[in-house]
Amino acid sequence: MAEEQELDLVEISPNAEPPVCKIMNYKKFVYEQKKREKVMKAKSANVIIKEIRFGPQTDEHDYEFKKRNAEKFLKEGAKLKAFVFFKGRSIIYKEQGQILLLRLAQDLEEFGKVEQLPQLEGKRMTMFLAPKKSK
Repeated sequence: MAEEQELDLVEISPNAEPPVCKIMNYKKFVYEQKKREKVMKAKSANVIIKEIRFGPQTDEHDYEFKKRNAEKFLKEGAKLKAFVFFKGRSIIYKEQGQILLLRLAQDLEEFGKVEQLPQLEGKRMTMFLAPKKSK
């Protein structure tokens, strides 16, 4: 029957009793399947993570500048990784770093929500912010 219709006989379920087969244009089927996969891949959102780096004694002007950049990143829909990097003996100012990150989280409250509170990892104190869903 498949040869008469100039189509392919495709085995759908080989383990069934009797095996299930279907008459179809196999090349067209494979093409449409690839097309569907491509559309699904395009629809899936890839997460962009932007980083902002502070020092434990970051000045007010620098803080405001970096806060504006963070605001822009969150508005664009990117996740934000804010971290304080402690050089040398500046690790004794852990509290200042934590206060700085919590202040940033509070200032950016209307643009994003805290995903992970400040956490010390080696010489870095890291905090993650995710953008709020816009309506």
